Amino acid sequence: MRKVGLLVVAWLAACSDSVYGTTHTSPPLPPLDGADAGPAATGTGSSGGAQPSGEGGSGGGGGQKAPFVCTSKKGTKGDSTLTLTSGGLARDSLLHVPASYDPAKGMMLVINYHGFSSNAPEQVALTGMNTVADAKGFVVAYPDGLGNGWNAGDCCSELQPPNVDDVQFTKDLLALIGSEYCIDPSRIYATGFSNGGFMSHLLACKMADTFAAVAPVSGVLGIPPDTCHPSRPIPVLHIHGTADPVVPYDGGPALKLLPPIVFRSVATTIDFWRAQNSCLGIPVIEFGKGDATCVQWGDCQGGADVALCTLSGDGHQWPDSSLVVPGLGTTSTSLDATSFIADWFLAHPGP
Repeated sequence: MRKVGLLVVAWLAACSDSVYGTTHTSPPLPPLDGADAGPAATGTGSSGGAQPSGEGGSGGGGGQKAPFVCTSKKGTKGDSTLTLTSGGLARDSLLHVPASYDPAKGMMLVINYHGFSSNAPEQVALTGMNTVADAKGFVVAYPDGLGNGWNAGDCCSELQPPNVDDVQFTKDLLALIGSEYCIDPSRIYATGFSNGGFMSHLLACKMADTFAAVAPVSGVLGIPPDTCHPSRPIPVLHIHGTADPVVPYDGGPALKLLPPIVFRSVATTIDFWRAQNSCLGIPVIEFGKGDATCVQWGDCQGGADVALCTLSGDGHQWPDSSLVVPGLGTTSTSLDATSFIADWFLAHPGP
């Protein structure tokens, strides 16, 4: 694996907690090598505040819905930089649209948030999601956080201008992409690493009407649970190493922060989402290989499964990435996190 200095300060970025592992009932986690494909899209232009637009019925799961169709979508394929104004501030994002994109057919969109002290290009390299997007057929956007961070509650707005609203920025980014690309509104997802994982949890709280599911990596719930009120049950996949020194799996202070920020544990985070989604099933081990064990709770309201992948002995890293964050522990090679997340998203379309 190639070591890089891209997240040297990333220890500020995430939260932590603990995990489980045993039994459940409902759709299983997708296989690591699953080859399901979903639609794709991208665009450039300036701000807005609505949902991606299009004509036709919502696309979604298992062929039960009519395909989402569009007219007059003029966004181009390939890689581009999106620029918009949100909250009076100029904001940028990278966008990747696969060659399979059809401007008349709604495609899946993933918003992929970087960690604290990082940026969009580094998140592209860390996750390798462009290659997976090409193979499975979806659009992926990588927003840039102001001050190299996200205002996601406990973490990490220290270097941002005052009162940055990254939830509104996300809404504006989706409006911009939807104005030029055919995005299926039932297949919009969020993932992210560290501070970007915190941001994913926040979006599940604040934008469950927009995101079909979220998949945080190495970042826990960063706002008080009693302030998180999703408009509907939302599927959550959480991935975390038990030896994470930045966002401790069992909760506690982040590495080297003075005064220390105390993060919630993985267990507290997962318990919250299980209760929020009224999951009645017991955890079932759906994937186990090497240091990686993934469990899923089913029988949840609205099919909003909650899943947890625990990486025994691993640190504050993106599993199976070719990039290693220096000094923050080992990286699992047992779980291809990027492909696993994409397959899990494909198995959990929105209503």
